[in-house]
Amino acid sequence: MKPIPKNGVVKTSCGLCLLYCGMLVHLQDGKVVKIEGDPDSPNSKGVLCVRGLAAAERLYHPDRLKHPQKRLGERGEGKWQQISWDEALNTIADEMIKAKKDYGAESVSFMYGSAKGYNIESFVGRFANTFGTPNVGNAAHVCFQPTSFSAVLTCGANPAPDYEYPPACILLWGVNPFETFIIEVEPICQALEKGTKLIVVDSRKVGFANQADFWLQPRPGTDLALALGMINVIVNEELYDKAFVDKWTVGFDKLSKHVQDYPPQRVEEVTWVPADTIIKAARLYATSKPACIHSGNSLEHNINSFQAGRAISILRAITGNLGVPGGDLIRKPIPVVDRQALALPDKRSKEQCEKRVGGRYVPMYTYVPFQSLVKAILEEKPYPIRVVYLCGANPLLTYSDAQAVYKALKKVHFFAASDMFMTPSTALADIVLPAASFLEFDSISSPNLVQIQQKVAQVGECWPDYKIFNELAKKVGIGQYFWDDADEFLDVVLKPCGITFEEFKKIGVIHEPKVYRTYEADGKFNTPSGKVEIYSDRLQKWGFDPLPTYHELPETPISDPELAKEYPMILTTCKVAPFRHSSDRYIHTLRGMQPEPLVEIHPKIAKKLGIKDGDWVYIENKRGRIKQKAVLTTGIDPRVVRVDYGWWFPEKGASELYGWAESNVNVLTDNEPPYNHEIGSNQLRGILCKVYKVS
Repeated sequence: MKPIPKNGVVKTSCGLCLLYCGMLVHLQDGKVVKIEGDPDSPNSKGVLCVRGLAAAERLYHPDRLKHPQKRLGERGEGKWQQISWDEALNTIADEMIKAKKDYGAESVSFMYGSAKGYNIESFVGRFANTFGTPNVGNAAHVCFQPTSFSAVLTCGANPAPDYEYPPACILLWGVNPFETFIIEVEPICQALEKGTKLIVVDSRKVGFANQADFWLQPRPGTDLALALGMINVIVNEELYDKAFVDKWTVGFDKLSKHVQDYPPQRVEEVTWVPADTIIKAARLYATSKPACIHSGNSLEHNINSFQAGRAISILRAITGNLGVPGGDLIRKPIPVVDRQALALPDKRSKEQCEKRVGGRYVPMYTYVPFQSLVKAILEEKPYPIRVVYLCGANPLLTYSDAQAVYKALKKVHFFAASDMFMTPSTALADIVLPAASFLEFDSISSPNLVQIQQKVAQVGECWPDYKIFNELAKKVGIGQYFWDDADEFLDVVLKPCGITFEEFKKIGVIHEPKVYRTYEADGKFNTPSGKVEIYSDRLQKWGFDPLPTYHELPETPISDPELAKEYPMILTTCKVAPFRHSSDRYIHTLRGMQPEPLVEIHPKIAKKLGIKDGDWVYIENKRGRIKQKAVLTTGIDPRVVRVDYGWWFPEKGASELYGWAESNVNVLTDNEPPYNHEIGSNQLRGILCKVYKVS
């Protein structure tokens, strides 16, 4: 690899989330002095969110971890000793080898978080599969994969909106692009200026809900019931695309009978959305040609997650909006080596797979839902988990039942972690490794758009996660499956494109033009039947609902009316623009945008409870109590409170574990069943609580 340039402007892509926005990094005397969006980037077109714009502040922050650390004293005491990389990796390797020898490879587990191109997912998987453990835990079951996997199972791909055509109607379902999908804001605005109709489904009147032709405000967690109600209208009023349904789908006749259980009047009782509004929104979506849907993360935070994703895919299909200009595009991935292939799944034996903790879900889901891993550590069932390696995650803030997570991380025999900063979770580790930011290593983004990510800086002894796994693999005896130099994997990934990574630096981006109706050219969808599988024989064979079926959530006024008497409010959450999950509370610029955790309350209820705007309030349920600062808004149902997610306080210091439990919404969530049958999602929203003023 070439040395880092000292001066000039370097094209790269942001690695903070899955959008991979294009960046221009300005260097002066070897230091990053400015970051701006790259107007030539095909996906972001010069747009960067506030988190991306703060990347240099994050890179050079004085509290960055710069060297490996070994714990002194008790876990959580906040005492550390700087050690060498060699000592740190040897210590971790010794513990892994000993656990494998004494308890089996499955006693070693991994938890990982935010995606970093190919680097975490592929290398954690490759390490785990060749080491022999099936226990790789992450948040995939409540983030992206319920809707992604359900779409792939239904129509063979995960479609994406084609805003630029433009659509005649856009349906934003449980997503606020202003906060979490900034690159879509301008294309949506341009479409609206051209006359595109807009439907927004959100429990809060935020973002584009203020411009919507129809704003549907469902009870949190009831999205599947709402989708089935809309399908009922479309089917019964014969608003579906008969030609597409007849030629390209299977199971529509069974769907037609099934959705008779979801008339708008019954759906209104479940969702709180007026039946008349459901009918009008369904008509607008079905009769506007073309139309597209962007569904967000909020659909994935309950037991109906996977089937809610299925219902969205069915809506797209029966209205004939799959693969058409202005509809939901199905793009073929650019031929680079797939992340899953890079993880060497063939090295994962059937015997070891069967030892994976937790339930058995749809076959394509090979991870362990985080709540199952936490329970396995605490209960030592079906066997003890002896070693945990945490990578780019903060489970004390982002996993359900935070108190259980705390007990698990305190209990496990050996705990190692890598991160850019000390967090409440890494503060409980035995060894903490300094991870590099995306500005400190080379990589690529994929699959539908391959963009360059280039190293422009080096802080202390920080290593990218893929290098950590590459070098740790040599220590535990599986080095033959990795590389002499970790960066060699980039050439492997790009080999199907016929170029090396050094050559790719000069190209910067590989993308294919939009191709519409790919199923017509191929003669089929990428499913066993070659059609959109409205009724899924595969799900039926595996023991799951072959058609989306709504199940009432636990702890709601409907499922537990007695509990609702004590806890009459319904809790929901959302992500906010300054922060990526629990990260960036260290960053002055971002923290300045929102210095404190905020809970949204309707003024009507606030007045009744004696709460004023800016008051600190307690949010409490049967599992615990946290406090946040009240914000009064009429953009929320009086029966609902919106609680901030991911809050901790770096300023409180390591000795207090950074105040991890004070305002942490996951103190209030549960890791007990029921879980989503297909993929293991648990209940993170739509649960009962009460709110009262801090005295």
